[in-house]
Amino acid sequence: MKIEGNHKIPAPRDVVWRGLLDPAVLARAVPGCEKLEAQPDGSYRAEMSVGIAAVKGKYHGRIEILDPVPPERYRMKVEGQGTGGFVKGEGVLTLAEQGGETVVSYSGEAQVGGIIANVGQRLLQGAARQIVSRFFEAFAREIAAHAPTAAPGPPVEV
Repeated sequence: MKIEGNHKIPAPRDVVWRGLLDPAVLARAVPGCEKLEAQPDGSYRAEMSVGIAAVKGKYHGRIEILDPVPPERYRMKVEGQGTGGFVKGEGVLTLAEQGGETVVSYSGEAQVGGIIANVGQRLLQGAARQIVSRFFEAFAREIAAHAPTAAPGPPVEV
């Protein structure tokens, strides 16, 4: 299953980059995430509850960030398994600054097996798009809520 798209985050690229590597921010933004912990080797261990159609379950897995080029791009490898089956995937995230905002583009491939694969390709594709959209909406809110704000200064005389 191919997954690709882009989302605009109303924040500078370096702020978005740091947020995409912060397990606390990601844990609050990833739909169904119950736990996301940084590991000593630089990977993350994740626990999630996900439901697609009638197939719901708990999953645990590993996320690796590979080939980082701060603050431009990185490759991500994901492996997880749980009560509904397994998922394996790899993709690239690219960040581009655009007028004070950041466009995050992603492209990757995922393999799904087990009970969850019985849901059907079209339904899985739609569910994946919805999960990614919900993630980026929540991520943008997290970034906005935790971004430093400039304190108003004295009026400037002209």
